[in-house]
Amino acid sequence: MKHIVVLTGAGISAESGISTFRDADGLWEGHDIMEVASPQGWDRNPALVLDFYNQRRQQLLTVQPNTAHKALAALEATHRVHIVTQNVDDLHERAGSTDVLHLHGELLKVRSQKDTAIVLDWTTDLALGDLCSLGSQLRPHIVWFGEDVPLLEQAIRLTESADALLIIGTSMQVYPAASLLQFAAPTTPIYFIDPNPAISPSKQLTVIAEKASTGVPKTIELLQAQGL
Repeated sequence: MKHIVVLTGAGISAESGISTFRDADGLWEGHDIMEVASPQGWDRNPALVLDFYNQRRQQLLTVQPNTAHKALAALEATHRVHIVTQNVDDLHERAGSTDVLHLHGELLKVRSQKDTAIVLDWTTDLALGDLCSLGSQLRPHIVWFGEDVPLLEQAIRLTESADALLIIGTSMQVYPAASLLQFAAPTTPIYFIDPNPAISPSKQLTVIAEKASTGVPKTIELLQAQGL
């Protein structure tokens, strides 16, 4: 089976109704990014950070996977598929995808401040005073700005082994995820799916200037036509 690696960003989830939370002025729900998505912000005002992610978690539980999520899950019937996502939602899993790597963490999980190996499933609000088994405060299981991306090396290995690379709903301007492109083999076809692509086509790269829900099914048809 051909190995397809898929890199997804906020665009694929936006079609399910998930707010990106980032306004045109760069604020997240009226907050500076560093207030709600950094270790420094957490140290200064953990209650604000918890409220921000509690709102995101509540919204996530009201939406459903869309056509693009479902098409990628169905692709597993004929291909070996790995999804590397910048998104912290669980829409790929709910659509049926079985190999999903979350570069930036997962909204429906929390972890211990004392031991990062203690990770718990969490679907309700997280509050100050919610402790792990070691007596340490639980925090969102999110990779914040300034923190290492622990799964990046695994994502690089997947990209290096891909027979085809699909990039969906991301501007590829956010590092370190944007660096994954350079690890694709020179002969690996790359398909970039975005309604406003900030990248130019080349011999290796095909641009599908459509939203994910229509562009992903078309790209899968193109893969099959090309014998991939």
